Amino acid sequence: MMEFNETLDDLQNGYYIIQKDSGFRFGIDAVLLSDFAKSVTGKVMDLCTGTGIIPLLLVAKSNAEHIDAVEIQPEIADMAKRSVEYNSLTEKVNIQCADLKDAPRLFGKSTYDAVTVNPPYMRTGSGLLNETDNKTISRHEIKCNLDDVIRVSSELLKPHGRLFMVHRPSRLAEIFSAMRQYKLEPKIMRLIAPTEGKEVNLVLVCGIKCAKSDLKIMPTLFVYDEHGNYTKEIDEIYGR
Repeated sequence: MMEFNETLDDLQNGYYIIQKDSGFRFGIDAVLLSDFAKSVTGKVMDLCTGTGIIPLLLVAKSNAEHIDAVEIQPEIADMAKRSVEYNSLTEKVNIQCADLKDAPRLFGKSTYDAVTVNPPYMRTGSGLLNETDNKTISRHEIKCNLDDVIRVSSELLKPHGRLFMVHRPSRLAEIFSAMRQYKLEPKIMRLIAPTEGKEVNLVLVCGIKCAKSDLKIMPTLFVYDEHGNYTKEIDEIYGR
């Protein structure tokens, strides 16, 4: 079940996840996204699933009936599949190694009640990148870009289905523009900052397909208090 250089980590919700000891590991952005999307029901798709962290958290937090998830990197998708098997969730969670751009063809258009996605944040630019490295692919727009993510999400969603995404606030203008281009109306936004007085470094966005314009901005979420400890809300999100 476990391979060399892998760890089996307790998610503190009754489930475990297999990750590389020194490879790309899930971070707080995945935890925050799963909490932001915990109201999902029905059929859910998780794009850019990585090691399957969002499905594993949503199974515990939400009333989702079934979760499909796609990951383009075979080695990472294999870890996600083995995590699902280890947790005896194969009837509820399906991991597919595939390019997210193929998801509408593979799974069907207008099929999902919700889509969740923690996509690569960084543009490729002109710098030299190792395009076969797991961390690089997970962080940079090598295999897909923001437009791909939002277009595919819209195609997968039923009318009035919801997209939940975490990203960088520096790309909010692009996010909102692309969402409206593909008939996803931004409805809820929440900014995340390390502490009070520090610059915001993450944003959570929920968009609804074919909805009217009405954006709700939630209070900023601070990760740490003045003593460097997690804030009460972060502890609650982690279930502590």
